[in-house]
Amino acid sequence: MTAYLGVDGGGTKTAFRLIDEHGATLATSTQPTSYYFGGGIGVLERVLRDGIADVTADAGIRTDDIAHTFFGVPGYGEASADVPRVQDIARRVLGHERYTCGNDMLGGWAGSLGGRDGINVIAGTGSMSYGERGGVGHRVGGWSEIFGDEGSGYWVGIRGLTLFSRMADGRSPRTQLYDAMRTRLGVTEDLDAIGTVMGEWGAQRTAIADLSKTVVDAAEAGDPAARAVLVGGADALVELVTAARTALEYAEDDEVVVSYSGGMFSAPLYRDLFVEALTRAGAYTVVAPRYSPDLGSALYAMRCAGVVVPDVLPAGTPQP
Repeated sequence: MTAYLGVDGGGTKTAFRLIDEHGATLATSTQPTSYYFGGGIGVLERVLRDGIADVTADAGIRTDDIAHTFFGVPGYGEASADVPRVQDIARRVLGHERYTCGNDMLGGWAGSLGGRDGINVIAGTGSMSYGERGGVGHRVGGWSEIFGDEGSGYWVGIRGLTLFSRMADGRSPRTQLYDAMRTRLGVTEDLDAIGTVMGEWGAQRTAIADLSKTVVDAAEAGDPAARAVLVGGADALVELVTAARTALEYAEDDEVVVSYSGGMFSAPLYRDLFVEALTRAGAYTVVAPRYSPDLGSALYAMRCAGVVVPDVLPAGTPQP
């Protein structure tokens, strides 16, 4: 048996998928976030070691039986000094050199588009786009929650909190989002929101991103203020796509295939707003993701090993 391992890291969770040479799944595992910029690089090693132990035990193989692994690491390439450290961790947890490290955007792209030309936009805890055309790849966005990640769960969550504070003060009219945020934050005194977010939560990235669900719920219930946040987020994601299109030198009348990944797209309203905005922006064909990012990472591992990625995977392959 020939096995390939894909690791899809993220701000919320890290997914592992082991497949055979036909693309059939042998084992999976879900572990905590591998985004180490906040918790230190030791977080990454623990998560990778635990996930690999899980999938190899379930499949009844050793790490040495894995032909190639692709580690999709959030933040990879965004701190040059960390690249050799991440590489060393990958080597230690596998015990051999048959691996490739890269940003987790690669697994999202490979999964959504099956490794074919086009652009994938990610809107999870963070956001970015990545596209390939004729073997040339280009990334746009993903500049962190402090000065980027527009249209992401964190971005939407922050704007939900901002609206709440304005409504609490009377600077903006109160809508149902105001009460929904009070309930979600568990406060009866508005100023206690500061203690909850900054104190109890420690302003954690994932906790704030989770507030995007409250904004989405309010927008789906007809709240105009919440809907305006989602419209702005969808427009921001379109900017990521159009910038990638320009960098990949598509002609104006070229029909560019676009797909998507990340938790924000699980909300039908947000997905629809994005598709509508992208359709207005130019010649695009939006396709639903073919496979999940963790399966995309495993397929990317095959590609890195020089193996032709199957165009059609076995019956029963899980869909995203």
